[in-house]
Order: sequence, then C-alpha cells, then structure tokens
Amino acid sequence: MTKKNSTDKIPDIDVAKFVADNDTGGRSPGPVINRFLLGVALAWSLFQLWIASPLPFSTGILIFNDTETRAIHLGFAVFLAYMSYPAFKRSPSDRVPLTDWVFALVGTFCALYLFLFYRELATRPGQPTTTDIYTGLVGIVLLLEATRRVLGLPMVIVAMVFLGYTFGGPYMPDMIAHRGFSLARAMSHQWLTTEGVFGVALGVSSSFIFLFVLFGSLLDKAGAGNYFIKSAFALLGHMRGGPAKAAVLSSAATGIISGSSIANVVTTGTFTIPLMKRVGYRPDQAAAVEVSSSVNGQLMPPVMGAAAFLMVEYVGIPYIEVMKHAFLPAIISYIALLYIVHLEALKANMVGLPRRSTASAGSRLLSLAITVAGFVVLSGVVYWGIGWIKNVAGDAAVWIVGIGLLAAYVGLLWFGAKQPVLELDDPNAPVFELPETGPTVKSGLHYLLAVVVLIWCLMVEQMSPGLSAFWATLFMIFVMLTQKPISVAFRGHGNLGQAAKQGFYDLIDGLATGARNMIGIGVATAAAGIIVGTVSLTGIGLVMTELVELLSGGNLMVMLMLVAVISLILGMGLPTTANYIVVSTLMAPVVVELGAQSGLIVPLIAVHMFVFYFGLMADVTPPVGLASFAAAAIARCDPIKAGITAFFYSMRTAILPFLFIFNTQLLLIGLDGPLHLLVTVVSAVVAMLVFAAGTQGFFVVKSRWYESVALLLVAFTLFRPGFWWDMVYPPFNHVPASEISQMIVDAPQGAAKRLWMEGTTLEGKDVRKGVLLPLGAKGTARERLDSVGLSVMPQGKELLITQVRFKSRADKLGLEQGFRIVAGEVVADRPDKEWMFVLAIALLALIVFLQRRRADRDKVVPLASRPGKTV
Repeated sequence: MTKKNSTDKIPDIDVAKFVADNDTGGRSPGPVINRFLLGVALAWSLFQLWIASPLPFSTGILIFNDTETRAIHLGFAVFLAYMSYPAFKRSPSDRVPLTDWVFALVGTFCALYLFLFYRELATRPGQPTTTDIYTGLVGIVLLLEATRRVLGLPMVIVAMVFLGYTFGGPYMPDMIAHRGFSLARAMSHQWLTTEGVFGVALGVSSSFIFLFVLFGSLLDKAGAGNYFIKSAFALLGHMRGGPAKAAVLSSAATGIISGSSIANVVTTGTFTIPLMKRVGYRPDQAAAVEVSSSVNGQLMPPVMGAAAFLMVEYVGIPYIEVMKHAFLPAIISYIALLYIVHLEALKANMVGLPRRSTASAGSRLLSLAITVAGFVVLSGVVYWGIGWIKNVAGDAAVWIVGIGLLAAYVGLLWFGAKQPVLELDDPNAPVFELPETGPTVKSGLHYLLAVVVLIWCLMVEQMSPGLSAFWATLFMIFVMLTQKPISVAFRGHGNLGQAAKQGFYDLIDGLATGARNMIGIGVATAAAGIIVGTVSLTGIGLVMTELVELLSGGNLMVMLMLVAVISLILGMGLPTTANYIVVSTLMAPVVVELGAQSGLIVPLIAVHMFVFYFGLMADVTPPVGLASFAAAAIARCDPIKAGITAFFYSMRTAILPFLFIFNTQLLLIGLDGPLHLLVTVVSAVVAMLVFAAGTQGFFVVKSRWYESVALLLVAFTLFRPGFWWDMVYPPFNHVPASEISQMIVDAPQGAAKRLWMEGTTLEGKDVRKGVLLPLGAKGTARERLDSVGLSVMPQGKELLITQVRFKSRADKLGLEQGFRIVAGEVVADRPDKEWMFVLAIALLALIVFLQRRRADRDKVVPLASRPGKTV
C-alpha cells in the first residue's frame, strides 16, 4: 500500500484565474463587450494622463477642479467594477447580465453627480434637496456592493459598522454614545462634501496613485518584470537556497512598481516557488518566503502599495521625506529575509541551481562588476552632468537633457541587443539551468532609465508626485512604442513592421491593465472615505483614544501592543491603500495622543509608519491573508499552514515598528552627519541579522536556548541603545517656559523641539502632553511658530496658544486654542548612546566564538561516536 501524499488533499487551483478574479474581475463577456470595456479602461488612463499633464492649463481646455476629478475617477472605477466583477461565484462570467448594466450605469451616475451638478450644489452648501439625499443613499449602497465584488466582505463590513454607528449613536453604550444624525445630514456629509467618500483618500487616488500604478503596469508590460526575475536568478540562484534568495530579490524589485501583494506573489511566485521546492524547501516554506517578500514589497519606496501618497496628505510632509523615512526599514527587512532563507538552507543542507555557463566564478564576477560599474558611471554622469547643464543652459537644459536621455536609451538598447533575448524559462522543466549573469543583467538596463526619470523629477526637479509620474509614464509610452523596432534593427533580423505593431499592442494592453488594476484601489479609497467621514462627523476617533487608554491602564507598551493588534484586525482582508486609510484614521491619533501624555514624543511619520506596518501584516495573517492563499495555490499546500509560516518569517517586520517608535534614527530622523548615518545603517543591518538568527535558533550552528536569548539581547541593544543609556544618563534637560522663546530662536533651521503643553480640550478633558514641534527657517520665535500654524502670547511665565491654523502641522499634532506651553526639553550633553554597541558586539563575538568552537568540534568527532547517532 502506498502512502497518500498530503498534497493530494489540496484542490487544484488555477492561479491565473485566481489572480484575474481578485485583481481584474476575471469576466470575459465576448469580443464586442471586451472591446467596449477595453475602450473604457483606455479612456480612464488617457483621462488621468490628461489631468496630470500641463496641457489643460496651458491650452485652457478641459480643466477640472479636484472635486470634479474625484467624481469622474470614481465613476470609471464603479462602472468597471460592475462590468468586470460578477456578483457571485455562480454568476455568469461569459456575459454581463442586465442587472449589472443597470447597477453600473446608475452607480456611475451617482458617482458623477458632483461633476454633473457641481455649480448647483455650490449654490446651496449644507442644504441638500431630496434628490441629493437619495442620490447619496443609492450611491453609497452601490459603492458598497461594488466594493464587495472587488474586495470581498471585510471592507464592506467595516464601512457598514461605521455607518450604523452614525445613525445608532443614541443607542450605544455610554462610553461611545453620541446624539446621532439624520439621513439627510449623513448623506450630505458622506456624498456631497469632500469630508466623506470624495475626501482626501479618493483625491490621492485620482491625483497620484493612478499614475504610479499605470507606470508600473507599463514597465511590467515592457518586460521589466521578467528582467527583474531573470536578473535575480542569475545573481543569486547558484547560492545555497538560491531560488528563495532570488525570490526575495525579485519581489523587492517588482514591489517597487507594484501596488498589489497578490499580483506581486503571482508575478514572481509562479516562477520561484517550484524552484524553491526543487532545491529542498517544504511547500509551505516556499509559499511563505514568497508571501513575506511580496508583502514586504508594499513597504518599499517609492510606491509602498500607494500608501506613500496618502502619508503625504495625512502627515503633511513632502513625498521625498516619506520615501527617505521608509527606505531603511524596508531595506533591512529584506536583508533579514534573505538571511532567514539562508539559515533555512543551512539547516537543510540545500544546494543552489546549476549554471548554464562553465565560465569561472572570477570571470562571472568581473563581468558583473564591469556591468554594474558602467551603469553607476552612467548614473553619475546623468545626475551631476544634468545638474551642471541646468546651471549653464538654464531653460534650454530640458532639451539638452532630453537629447542625452534619448542617446542613453538608444545606447543601452544597442548594448542589450548584443545579448540573448530574455525568455521566461519553465521552472517545472526536468533540467533547469540558471541564465548567465552578465548577458542577463546587460539585456535590460534601459528599463532603469524610466526609474531614473521618475527619481530625477521627484528629487532634482522637485516636481509633484503626480507630475513626476506623468513624465515617467510618458517616457515609458515612448519606450513601449520604440524598444522592439529598435532592437530588431540592431539585431539585424526580424520584421520591423511587426515589431512596431507588437509594441503598439503592448502599449494598449499596458494602459488598459493599469486602469483595471486601479478598480480595486478606486473603490477601496472611496469606501474608506465612509470611515473617514464617520470619524469627522461623530468624533469616534476620540472615543477610540479613550477606549485604548482605559484598556491599557496608561501603560505605554500595553497601549502600543493594543494599537498593533487592533491595526492587524482592522487590516484583515483590505488592500494596502484602504488598509492604511482605516488604521491611520482610527489608530494613529490614539498613538499620538496617549503617547504624548506618556512622554512618547515622536514625529508624526513614525506613528503613521507604525500603524501602516501592522495593518499590512494582515495580508499575511490567516485566515484572511489573500497573499498566502495565492502562494499556497502555486505551492500546492495548505494556505493556513503557509500563512502561519509566513507570519513567523515576518516577525522581523513586526518588531520594526516598535523599534523605530523608540529610535527614530531608523527612519533617518535626527542624524548628525554622514558618519552617524553610516553607524545607524550598519548597526540596524547587523541587528536585524542577529534578530533573525535568534528567532531561527541557528547562527553558526544550531543555537542553545541561552545563545538565542543572548542574540535577541544583542539585537535589541543595537536597535535601541538608548534604552540602557537612558538609565545612566537622562536624555533631556528641562527648559522653563520663560526661556522657550529663546530656545526656538536658537534652534537650527528645520529642527524640531520638544514642548510640553497643558490645557483643557474642547470635550472638557484636562491634559498634559508633549509634542515634537517642527520649526522652519531661521527667524523670530513668532515667525517660526507661525510657520507651523501656531500663534502664541506671553501669559505670566508661560505661553498661551491663541490660534491654531486649520490643517496646519500644529493642528495635525493635536494642539488646540487655549493650551499653554509650560516647558521645553533640549537634548542633554552626554556621551553618545552608541557606546552601548561595544558591549553588544563583545557579547556577539563571544557567541560566535562558542558556536565556532562547537562547529569545529563536530567536524572532528566521527559520526559514529556522537551521542544518539548510528551508522
């Protein structure tokens, strides 16, 4: 009798269909309707490109304000949601039922209501007619149904709970009760203003997110996704556990341009998971590695699952700052995952995949080094050369730079055409050999020029994210139309006309795919607007603060743990964008308010990153994590088991938020110079590697329990040296209120100062809280406070806040008129806390010594003489 394989119990799932059902609807209603929907998707992409371009304002044609743009954006999303996503699994997918046509048209009309009747609505603000109210009611019902089809029930349930809270306030327990609101008031607030559905979240979706998703779609259709995967395997596939390391690297690369965890899993996982299983990883391990690396792609700048653009609005800092703060945690998280899969490979004694070439390791390394060095030189020439050209040529520099970019593009295509064409191999083939490193990396260097254009526009030209994405997308459109004909010409074989036609078809497909990928984000941001609108209408945010304060008993760590768990629960089943909107709206104010009262004074971006990280962990966590289901379908394993393993691998991501809340240097905040930056980066990387070794129970050899504890202690000390140092040296000196004005004047440009406030809130609650108040350019105390929206006047020895400007930095920090600034704090003059690193490194060296000695002894002792071993 043969033993039945456990994988026989796993149902055979069509992965492509799974992704289509989740990301683009999976409906195929015949050639005529398919062409119609293709036209609608193209129209949406072209509309977004039009409003992002300078053309409307330079020509005076088709100029839309923000509210009108949001309405049209939602109209497209709702229409395509009903046309692309069947109502139920048993609903027909080969045609569009009449009811879906009706829902699509009525839902689109309700979404366009603010655009169609914008002038009439502007003449009667706060005085909705019966038509307005019923349009809003029908619109919300149809929006929630569209959300259910696209995203499933979790988002709908959360939105409906908040809507129920709006109307059921008088019937709630005393702690969360409110007076309740009428249907007219609720619908007016949610549908006819920019406080609810058509609020900031939908505005960011229409202004920024669409263009970045479109840019990523075009980059993928052009072949960059395949290039990233092949390059990752060429670089890492030969190492121990190579396919898993390549999966991490390729997921990081595709995560940069992807806004979907599921799409990221399937794009890379279809190729990487079978190869991971081939070299010895268990199916659940292979799936978990792919899930962990793909979900981490949502942490990777510049897109961060589209949450980066929302942070710009919610935190009130430039987009470049968001990218800077997010960069180091994302990088060290990926490095740790690479180390985890390496440790798993060591424990199982795995090997890498065979290479296709017989070239020596030295020649392969030299080829790679020359390629990388060449691109680094090219990047340096582009960066500093263009800066010099701008200084010399002025306005004419754009033409010179354009010609230079075109020359670099053609040159890299010529360089790439000398290499073999990148074909995606079959990972299930009986014999699989790795591609050669040099030719693979060289073949697609021109794709990186699109990223260069994006980063240049953002960082050097300092354009808005939307305009930067527009120019990068325009460059990608040019690439898609020209790369195949030019490559055919350089290769000297192939049909030039056919190549040009294929490039045009790829462009149309990329534009349509980008729009389809936005359906979920469009309806998610609109549905999340219901939650934001409920918070602003009812004040539930203050209730959440009081609830967490009650449950935590005022303990700071318990409060952070509660916020983490609630963020994890709120994020279950939600896409990244909606996830961040929900957790930041509800939980970020809790951390800011209760943390400030407990002495936890951190920049607002650290708080938002904290809740974002934990909300994102819900993509991994069973029983809802869709990314785990997608990976398990490819690996043919139990999705719950895959999710649990992935959560274990993702522990390194879960500890990061706690660490950068207490040590904001991990977000590159408060660094004193290049040396401090270097120390911070190196210590963070080493700490994360040590943490991974401690949690895996394996370092040089299998760790004993006390060695694992010691490794975790080393990691903690490297991550947060101030925890021990603060016990010896107080970190701050007290500054009396009478000296605060001078302290503000003396602060360096762009500095942030710790100030303590006392006062009574609008709800009548007495509070004492600390804030980290950012200060702008040098000036008088009055000027510097005014730059953050704060007006004060002396009142005895204190400063009385007389005005807080609406939506200013001071307002976002929770300051209110009537509060008093009673004290300040300045950093104490004490030895650097980094001296704790010496003790941590000494303990780490001791562990390495003990484990190396044990490893050497195991090599010497014959196998037969070891306890418990038989030959």
